Amino acid sequence: MTTKNLPEDPIVRELVIQARRAQMTRRALLGGAIGGASALALAACAPAGDGTLTAPEDMSATDKTVNWANWPLYLDEDDAGNHPTLDAFAASTGIAAKYIVDVDDNNSYFAKVKDQLALGQDVGADTVCLTEWMVSRWIRRGWTQKFNLDNMPNHANVVDTLLNPDFDLGRQSSLPWQGGFAGFVYNTDLVKTPVLTLDDLWREDLKGRVVVLSEMRDTLGVIMLGQGVDITKFTADEFYAALDTLTAKVSEGQIRNVKGNSYSEDLVNEDALAGIVWSGDITVLNGEAGYEKWKFVLPESGGTFWNDTFIIPIGSPRKTNAETLINWYYDPAIAAQVAAWVNYVTPVKGAFEEAVKIDPALAENQWIFPNADTLSQVHIFRSLSDAEESEFQAAFQGVVLG
Repeated sequence: MTTKNLPEDPIVRELVIQARRAQMTRRALLGGAIGGASALALAACAPAGDGTLTAPEDMSATDKTVNWANWPLYLDEDDAGNHPTLDAFAASTGIAAKYIVDVDDNNSYFAKVKDQLALGQDVGADTVCLTEWMVSRWIRRGWTQKFNLDNMPNHANVVDTLLNPDFDLGRQSSLPWQGGFAGFVYNTDLVKTPVLTLDDLWREDLKGRVVVLSEMRDTLGVIMLGQGVDITKFTADEFYAALDTLTAKVSEGQIRNVKGNSYSEDLVNEDALAGIVWSGDITVLNGEAGYEKWKFVLPESGGTFWNDTFIIPIGSPRKTNAETLINWYYDPAIAAQVAAWVNYVTPVKGAFEEAVKIDPALAENQWIFPNADTLSQVHIFRSLSDAEESEFQAAFQGVVLG
């Protein structure tokens, strides 16, 4: 196989090589014993002559279903395990929606679907919500479908501050789902001295009972902030100094686990008494406990701020259905209902006013509708070049995976 014109990024190079191999295998299969329908399905997503991927024919008019992949604890749910706003969507539109709790960590989900994405194949989700740094990667690589805004009048409701990210000006291919903060948590029943600083997290009384996130930008972002680093413009040396701290705390046994969304299990079973976590999850856990068993705080040195975002994978054959779903959740009244349950920052204009109607106290919750003072305490991890992302993520995974 020739290496001519392969990208310099080693991750991208490997994906291209895998894609070319898979394309040759697919051509061999098409000449063999696979059925005609399967052959058409594969051919529909094949790369065009210039190497770009083409989406399959949209079957939304005849296939009234939509599959939505998302993180745990991220959609309103009743005592029976149903999702009221999603059930209302199905009743209103006639589109049967399947909600798939399939994302525990950006990188693990990416690893699971990247080979199919590189070929433009259906990954089993017509829309998925990933953190924006990962969303930007998909968009750069041509792995998403551009919206038909005629199907999404509520697109106009995205808050102005989130309308023009550098990876998707005007939000032509992505729309934020929820935002949130990473900070500290501690068990109020068993930890009597608050955890407010990075040094507090490393206290002897918490040894072996600390859990941190497998999301590099949040865990290392919080550690760097605790070391006095501006995470909007940090250097490689500052990154590696924070990584050295993480490595030492894992090796010493101060940190029990480095996890994705499943970190909540460690808190519930009290294997962990403190950690670096996400704001909304803690509010949900406290709601289930019936009191503030876990205290979420923004560190004195600051926390991180992020957004998880809707995209439509290139291989989805139900694009219009996915757009209809996204549009539904950009209705301010629906957005307020979701915010009341998930307790993350809603990106929808008008949701605050609708939240006041539901519960005035809800609208004052700083983890959902943060004011200027709260926002001044959080910071966004700076964008990484492809080379930095490959290098830093590999170094971080070396610690996570031992």
